[in-house]
Amino acid sequence: MSKRTDVNELGEFGLIEHLTQNFPLVQRSSIKGIGDDAAVIDNTGYLTVVSTDTLVEGIHFDLMYTPLKHLGYKSVIVNLSDIYAMNALPKQVTVSIAMSNRFSVEALEELYDGIRTACKLYQVDLVGGDTTSSPKGLYITVTAIGQGEASKLCYRNGAQVGDLICITGNVGAAYLGLQILEREKRIYLENPGVQPQLEAYPYLIERQLKPEARKDMIGLFAQNNLVPTSMIDVSDGVASEIFHLCKSSGVGAIIEESGVPIHPDAQMQAIDFNLDPITCALSGGEDYELLFTIHPADLEKIKYLPDIYIMGEITDAKEGVKLHTKGGNIHPLEAQGWRHFDPSQLNSDHSSTQN
Repeated sequence: MSKRTDVNELGEFGLIEHLTQNFPLVQRSSIKGIGDDAAVIDNTGYLTVVSTDTLVEGIHFDLMYTPLKHLGYKSVIVNLSDIYAMNALPKQVTVSIAMSNRFSVEALEELYDGIRTACKLYQVDLVGGDTTSSPKGLYITVTAIGQGEASKLCYRNGAQVGDLICITGNVGAAYLGLQILEREKRIYLENPGVQPQLEAYPYLIERQLKPEARKDMIGLFAQNNLVPTSMIDVSDGVASEIFHLCKSSGVGAIIEESGVPIHPDAQMQAIDFNLDPITCALSGGEDYELLFTIHPADLEKIKYLPDIYIMGEITDAKEGVKLHTKGGNIHPLEAQGWRHFDPSQLNSDHSSTQN
């Protein structure tokens, strides 16, 4: 029988010290990390970029199919993605958790193992946080702190008529991974003796449980002297993010269905579920890809860059936001992604993004 240590045996400060003892500082800007009343960060010459997300059990994640190590990893990644979406580089994170008494010290060690893995891979420092009790479930709040050059930061309000709309990677796979996990959960609850069948969907499952942030793209932008005119990360769904950009910039958009990148596994799984692949791609969410616009003069800069796709064009606001289908039809694009505080979406595994 595996050991189970009650968190009360360590106390609040003892628990924090225990969980964060193997997080060495690697960023020169991290002057003081965990151990004082506050962290100290030196951002001389750079603007500070900050983003916070809270993940709530039963709303943003389901522990029936989400390993705690994966959850810790993902909780960091979703925040780093927000910093990259500003064309900045994350340097530090803080992590605060509230948990019920069903979580042991060993369970929290698993959670922090995932946090540590993300910090190491993305070279960010854990510099603070808090632990407290909760009457029910698990709550995780992560704050990411980054640095950006004033002339290179990207906002949502910079898109202009004629700009090209670009996207990295592929979209829709995370949503379909979620549908597979939810299906297997239902089967298990109805037949507890049946083991989940997940081996056939490694890519889709990983996109949902262990997403990655596009740090590589920020490096490519810098290497090619490219500064997007606007940018946002894809957390709530491509369609929703396009509407955010257009509203902030006071513009419209035309999206080419043929320009929306969909992974072959996602394409096939959508069809298997009797779903429209393009609907999954545009409305699914949690892809954590970067959606951005560039000036037409920068077309040559991205033409040969890997994993970037031109998806459409910014138009005048009076044109609205339209989708040009492969069949040649043009109709208004609908944002059907995650809607915060919508009771009908509770217990969905979509993550909230707030800047």
